[in-house]
Amino acid sequence: MNKKLLILPLIALIGFQACKNDNKTTEEGSTAEEVKLLSPAFNADSAYAYTKAQVDFGPRIPGTTAHQKCADYLVAKLKSFGAEVKIQGAKTTTYDGKSFQLKNILASFSPDKKDRVLITAHWDARPFSDQDADPANHSKAFDAANDGASGVAVILEMARQIQQKQPAVGIDFVLWDLEDYGKANDETPDETTWCLGSQYWAKNAVATGYKARYGINLDMVGGGNAQFTQDEISRQSAPEVVNKVWEIGNQIGYASYFVGIPSGRLVDDHFWMNKAGVPSIDIIHYNDNSGFYINWHTQLDNLANIDKNTLKATGQTVLETIYREQ
Repeated sequence: MNKKLLILPLIALIGFQACKNDNKTTEEGSTAEEVKLLSPAFNADSAYAYTKAQVDFGPRIPGTTAHQKCADYLVAKLKSFGAEVKIQGAKTTTYDGKSFQLKNILASFSPDKKDRVLITAHWDARPFSDQDADPANHSKAFDAANDGASGVAVILEMARQIQQKQPAVGIDFVLWDLEDYGKANDETPDETTWCLGSQYWAKNAVATGYKARYGINLDMVGGGNAQFTQDEISRQSAPEVVNKVWEIGNQIGYASYFVGIPSGRLVDDHFWMNKAGVPSIDIIHYNDNSGFYINWHTQLDNLANIDKNTLKATGQTVLETIYREQ
C-alpha cells in the first residue's frame, strides 16, 4: 500500500515517549510478572517458522507458482488447526491493467457464536522493490518476510493456540490478497489501487450482513525495533479498540512496542474493514518521524531481518486481547 501521511511529525510526543522508554527493561520486566495472562503463551519460535515457510515459497506475487503454493499451504494449515476455511475472490484488474484471480483466505473458529472478533493480515507480496536504495533493484521481487509474511505467521500461531484453548468469542481470520499491488503514487483520496482484497471483502461483508465486535489488522509486525503508533483512521474509527489493545500491550510488558503516539492517516486494510461496519484498527510498524519499517519494499525485507521479540509482542498482545473478551 502507498500509505501516504498527512500529519507532520509529533516531535514533542516522540521525545516524551523516548524518555518514557528509557526505563522499559525494568518496567516491562516487573509488569510481565505482575499480570496473569488469560491467554495461552504465544510461541515466537513457531511464528518464526511460519514466516520462514512462506518465504521459502519465494515472493508470493499474484499469478505466480509461489503464490498458488503458498495459498494451498495456508488453507491446509488453517484447516489442520480446526478452522472452517474458504477462499473468496474473483477476477480482479490491477492499476496496470493486469488481471488476477483474487484469493482472500477466510478462516473461522466457533462459527456458531454470535459475538466475534476479526483478525487480518495480507499474504501477498509486492512485485517490485520500489523503495530500495539501489534503483537497479526497483523492478525486482523481494521476500516480503515482514511486509506480509509476519502478520500471517502471527495469525497462524494464534490459530494453533485457539485450537487448544477456545476463547469466549468466535474468531474470524482473513488473509488478504492483492493488498500490496498498488500504484506507487496513488493520488486518489482513498488510494483505491491498493488493498484490493479488503475492498472486495468489505463489499461482500456489507451484502451478507457480517458483524464483529471489532477488527485488528496486522501489517509489518516482525521487524526489529518495531514501534506501533496509533494512526489517525484507527483513532477516529475505533478509539475504544485502540485504547484497549495498547493498554493491554503495556500491561503485559510490551510498552516499547505499543507506544502512545498518534500518527497520520494510513489507508490500510483496516480502512475498508471500517467501511464494512466493523470498528477496526491497524497494528503497523510506523512512526511519523522515521516512517515505515526500515526495509519496507526493499530487497532487505527478508528472513534475516525478522525479530522473534516483535512477533512475540504482537502475538501475545492480540491473543490476550481476544481472551479477555466475555
